[in-house]
Amino acid sequence: MKIVADTNIPFLKGVLEPFAEVIYLDGRAIDREAMLDADAIIIRTRTKCNADTLAGTRVQMIASATIGTDHIDLPWCAARGIEVRNAEGCNAGGVADYVFSALYGTASRHSIKLNGATIGIVGVGHVGKIVERMARSLGFRVLLNDPPRAAREGDAAFVGLDQLLAESQVITLHVPLDSTTRGMASEAFFEKMRPGAIFINAARGEVVDESALLHACPKLGALVLDTWCNEPDVNPNLIEVCDVATPHIAGYSYQGKQNGTAMAVQAVARHFGIEALLDFAPQTENEALKPVSVNLQGKTQGEIAAILQYNYPIFTDDFLFRSNPGSFERIRSEYNYRREFYID
Repeated sequence: MKIVADTNIPFLKGVLEPFAEVIYLDGRAIDREAMLDADAIIIRTRTKCNADTLAGTRVQMIASATIGTDHIDLPWCAARGIEVRNAEGCNAGGVADYVFSALYGTASRHSIKLNGATIGIVGVGHVGKIVERMARSLGFRVLLNDPPRAAREGDAAFVGLDQLLAESQVITLHVPLDSTTRGMASEAFFEKMRPGAIFINAARGEVVDESALLHACPKLGALVLDTWCNEPDVNPNLIEVCDVATPHIAGYSYQGKQNGTAMAVQAVARHFGIEALLDFAPQTENEALKPVSVNLQGKTQGEIAAILQYNYPIFTDDFLFRSNPGSFERIRSEYNYRREFYID
């Protein structure tokens, strides 16, 4: 059996070698030629899986150590019996940590009061649910928009997008990228937002119309972007107007990467019947890398901001990227994974 794997997936090297020939390549170099005689591939979002790359190969299993699947042509794979598994929810905690470190950090820099503010969460899946829980714990009024969930569960817990945009002082996107969400943050979207609202996108870059966002920037209270159109070739003009700009690393927590790799290896193990790896999970004895809980009850906004920055100094990531936007991929591949924190 032969497996081709993205060399930037952590905790993977040496795990599958007792059971298969494993070839490691940069994600962008995993092309049709590399896949030709592979039985499985283990990838991130940088590897495109469609007819152009997969046709004529012997790939029967794709395991993505990431949440999103927009880099994979799912209908094409399904029609040809290629099993696809993603690491759904693996880095949700890390993304939620990113949101609140960025939110309190930018609010402090702009003297924006968050006490009693309304936060609008667009997309309430794995990440959105954790953002919701943390927001309620911090005393925010929370508005939720998730049409697929509302259709399944009823409208009681959700509001329409127009209401969310009109009433929220903070708007954070956590939707998947698909035909219903591509470009959803459009000119009309930003026109409906409250003046002075904070806008955060740690979902996918293409859910935002970047031209519309640039036009709307003067009315925003703060702008936080972790995901961009045309990554890694991001728009430098957009970086300049951001309060926090980072190279798609919101989910780069140590726990998120452990989860993503574990879920990918377990998926391969189930497909090929490798019993020794069915429960595989990377471990660490390093206490400094284990998640911590933080008690923010009764703390002032300034104290909360300081505690969150201590646990995740987000402006360091912003500085590294802003200083050299061309280092987008290098920062990602060399990132020093941070531990997650939980709000009591």
